[in-house]
Amino acid sequence: MTPAAGPAPSVSDSLSALFEAQRQAFLRNPFPSPAERRRHLDSVISSLLDRQRDFAAAIDADFGGRSLREVQFSEVFVSLASLRYARRRLGSWMRPRPASVDPALQPARAFVLPQPAGVVGIISPWNYPLFLSLGPLAGALAAGNRVMIKPSEFTPATSALLAEVLGSLFRPDHVHVVNGGADRGVEFAALPWNHLLFTGSTAVGRQVMRAAAEHLTPVTLELGGKSPAILAPDADPRRAAASIIYGKLLNAGQTCVAPDYVLVPGAALREFAGAALAAAEHYYPAAASNADYTSILNLHHAGRLFDYIEEGRSAGVEMLPGPLPSSPTRRLPLILALNPPPSLRLMNEEIFGPVLPLVPYSSLEEALAFVNARPRPLALYLFSSDRSTIRRVQQGTVSGAFSLNETILHCAVESLPFGGAGPSGIGSYHGRAGFDAFSQLKPVFLRRWPAFSSALRPPYGALHAFAARLLLR
Repeated sequence: MTPAAGPAPSVSDSLSALFEAQRQAFLRNPFPSPAERRRHLDSVISSLLDRQRDFAAAIDADFGGRSLREVQFSEVFVSLASLRYARRRLGSWMRPRPASVDPALQPARAFVLPQPAGVVGIISPWNYPLFLSLGPLAGALAAGNRVMIKPSEFTPATSALLAEVLGSLFRPDHVHVVNGGADRGVEFAALPWNHLLFTGSTAVGRQVMRAAAEHLTPVTLELGGKSPAILAPDADPRRAAASIIYGKLLNAGQTCVAPDYVLVPGAALREFAGAALAAAEHYYPAAASNADYTSILNLHHAGRLFDYIEEGRSAGVEMLPGPLPSSPTRRLPLILALNPPPSLRLMNEEIFGPVLPLVPYSSLEEALAFVNARPRPLALYLFSSDRSTIRRVQQGTVSGAFSLNETILHCAVESLPFGGAGPSGIGSYHGRAGFDAFSQLKPVFLRRWPAFSSALRPPYGALHAFAARLLLR
């Protein structure tokens, strides 16, 4: 979906009719039982297991090269984990949640009732086209909703297969995949959803939020930004490099939580750079021809990365290992940019590829100031064994997530909410957080007989004065 300008777009009759069909279907069954919801999740789980190789082939075709083994973990496994986690726990999530009642309001009872939100929209991106469609779907179905998914037009084979598979499992008035180009995505965002989840860039997220504001639609925005990795003074550069480069090169860096730059003690800069290049060669030897290494999605994105490299080269930045590409290439190995000036685009825009700036620092305070002077990131990675350092970084920075001595894997922990902070996202999902995001958490207050609080009603006389003295003392 691309940004829209001008007045709110009109929505085609077919899309409006589909939305209305889902809304009416929800009104006919506004609170599906736990058994119904489990059946819905089971059908997706079973079909994903049956069709996992088909999905791997579709993703490979869309990327022009993405390995089966990478897809098995980063797309299929995490999707199954989301679906199974929700299936096992939705019964307990659905139960009323008791709330305390102040003595002055007794006798009474209160609780929170999680109700399905209604009709939910999911706009998923191209970089993880399966997981970032089925992960949100898990929470939406567990919460008992009707769902429409708008996958990316940049992964047409995967989007078509997703429509085929979900279309074989659900009626259009329950779950439906809406395919089409950017214009279709703009229409999709303009519908009066009961909740809308968007995963993508911060720039497009702003456009989605504007469209949602027309109907006061609640939104969950999973965006991006520049997620830093901090190598603390006590960290082992080689161990840190092994984790950072794994996180950076998974999906060729086309991951919203990939490390986007590394803050390194100045004295360890060269050692870390050497360890990073060695880790890259260990994971993906001869990356340009390695079948396990993912291609850049298309030449447009490859050209953007090439522009970052050219700008750095023109600014005199030392870039390793060399020789640098002379033209855009979709098989781009790891390239390190040593101490680039902060004015460069690669220091101000989310890189979304295998180019990694290394920024030296002289003190931990300087590193924290560097992070805090920039928009709040989706993730922050710290490498340290020192308790004082860990506490200072945890408490001294704000990010969507914090991960110690590891990168990226926190996304696979379903018991943790996943979301950003400010420009990197609004709201969160995964696990119970996803169930709650797609639910109306209704406060319920129950009273069956008169209570002390009736003394506070007018007319205000002696009884009211007595009650007020008791409450306000």
